Amino acid sequence: MSGHSRTPLPSSPTPEGPPAHVGSLRVTRSLTIPADELEWRFTTSGGPGGQHANKASTRAEVSFSVAGSKSLGPRQRARLLERLGPTVRAAAGDERSQIRNRELALQRLGMRLADGLRVERPRVATKPSVSARARRLTDKRRQSARKRDRTRPNADDD
Repeated sequence: MSGHSRTPLPSSPTPEGPPAHVGSLRVTRSLTIPADELEWRFTTSGGPGGQHANKASTRAEVSFSVAGSKSLGPRQRARLLERLGPTVRAAAGDERSQIRNRELALQRLGMRLADGLRVERPRVATKPSVSARARRLTDKRRQSARKRDRTRPNADDD
């Protein structure tokens, strides 16, 4: 397909909602966000690129309302609100293709949400084993003796 055609792609964004080809976003094994909860915005990409960059709306920005989502459980919602806030956004303008930028923005949003949902395992304090303690003390004695042997002998020691 030529990049110069003036007819819109079948999956072009509509004011009513997301593009037709964009499905749900799989964040974790237990969380999938349906496409109707994602809000898309398309703008021109910045930077050099001549007429294509100035005319084509290839930069994609996707936002997800954490506060208004029906797909989140209460604990997931609370964790995301605490860590990321009421709205999470991700944008991509890296590529010349709007479709590729949509995919990148969706990936970035998924990674951001997955990081926000990740539960840090609490650190369990451990103590050194008996053999590790003995090894440490033996090494300390050996180092002490080594340094003691390096000193200049006193005149009294003769």
